[in-house]
Amino acid sequence: MKIDSLKCVGCADCLPICPQLAIKIRNRKAAIDEKCSDCGACLRVCQNDAICAEYIPPEQYVQCEACPIRCKIKEGFLGACQRYQNRDGALERTIKLKKLSDVKNVVGEDWRKEIRRPLITAIGAGTTYPDCKPAPHIIQNKVHGIDVVTVVTEAPLSYSGVKIKVDTDRMLGEEGSPISYHRKKVGHLTTEEYGSKMLSLGGVNLLTGPDGLFVAKVVADVANRKKIRLKIGNGAVLDLQVGGPPIINGEKDYLMRVGCGSATLGLFAEMLKKVADEVIILDSHLTGLMSEHAAGVYVGTAPSGVKLKFPRSTPGRYFGDHGSGWGGTSIVNPQEVIESVDSKIAKPGMLILITETTGRQAAMFQLTSTGSLKEIAITVKAKEAVQTIAETCENSRVSAIYCGGSGGSARAGVTKYPIRLTYAVHTNKAKLTVGGAPTFVLPGGGINFMVDVEKVMPGAFSWTPTPATICPIEYTMTLDDYIKMGGHQEAVKPFIKGD
Repeated sequence: MKIDSLKCVGCADCLPICPQLAIKIRNRKAAIDEKCSDCGACLRVCQNDAICAEYIPPEQYVQCEACPIRCKIKEGFLGACQRYQNRDGALERTIKLKKLSDVKNVVGEDWRKEIRRPLITAIGAGTTYPDCKPAPHIIQNKVHGIDVVTVVTEAPLSYSGVKIKVDTDRMLGEEGSPISYHRKKVGHLTTEEYGSKMLSLGGVNLLTGPDGLFVAKVVADVANRKKIRLKIGNGAVLDLQVGGPPIINGEKDYLMRVGCGSATLGLFAEMLKKVADEVIILDSHLTGLMSEHAAGVYVGTAPSGVKLKFPRSTPGRYFGDHGSGWGGTSIVNPQEVIESVDSKIAKPGMLILITETTGRQAAMFQLTSTGSLKEIAITVKAKEAVQTIAETCENSRVSAIYCGGSGGSARAGVTKYPIRLTYAVHTNKAKLTVGGAPTFVLPGGGINFMVDVEKVMPGAFSWTPTPATICPIEYTMTLDDYIKMGGHQEAVKPFIKGD
């Protein structure tokens, strides 16, 4: 990289974004030292176009091929990801391959096998209220010769909600948009995950707000796998049911994308090379252009001269936009994604295949002798390739995770010393389950947990007009640990077959 001192204003935006800390401010101007690997991060954030790429003679570096950035790493220095170092002209991983024994202390111990499953579930158990009395059922039994206790209660939780995962590449709305149920706000559209859109419903602020009853009902309905209809502000209308395909604006979605446009090229480059001179995979996150892409270069695809309208991330990978068109982009007519074709590189008769990451739609174009593109019928081989992409996709479906916080007063139904229960949960002395299903307990303070609702019996969740949702919670531990935490020994009952 090279800095134009006349354009540089010393704003220092490039400093914190430089992975190698190769940029310094000297005399109110940016300067780049020898640690630079030409990763281009500083170039992207410079608002004054003061940074440009500069050619470095090949003998001065080793080019890394571990990712699309392709850092040029000089002797003794690191690449942008800090994983590879140039040592004596060869790239070496900075951390050696680790055995499980090397990380055992970091990973921590698993739960004892005796407490991994509850003796009974809390479904139908009833609720500990007021919280100063023992939980409704505290059951003891021997498991693998060890005395084990399970404490169960159906806990009303104001700190609760659901995260809904919708497998689709279709545009649902802008991140942060409110989500309404019967015209009442019940959540918001949150971050997109790989091939999916995420909806966050509930939470204490909405549950205790003016529309809390609607919030409690919709959270319980989702957790119980009932059908619901949601409206995203300035976005889509969704008909959802956990376990089934999403219906978006009245249209059922069937396929979850195989990967982003770049990943799709990486998976199928060898096959796609045989069906067209150039292949474009439209995707709202990363649209792929085969001739530039590392996978295309690897299989021997020749440069095509095609330039896309989207901004380029790295060679062959372009940041798409969001819309109701192909691949969740704004492109309705696939040819519109092509900004230009360089006649000095492209040849008349060249075939261009454009499709999506789901293979839902596809079109083929041919370059004419005048340099224009003419749409033609998709060849048999191209159809087979697109069909292969579609067949590699998973079914589009709706799933959900119930999230709750049980670190409050409900702990008193388990023990006379509530903080000891919290410690026991975080040190794997007590196993928290929901309706018999395993949970993930979030690190840090409190007992915040998540559970896959498809592992819990439908109807196990409910809600109350306090408002709150009601969740069946089990704590399982050895009898010795239960006694040590100050458990309600007087309420312990023996396990009876049929419980």
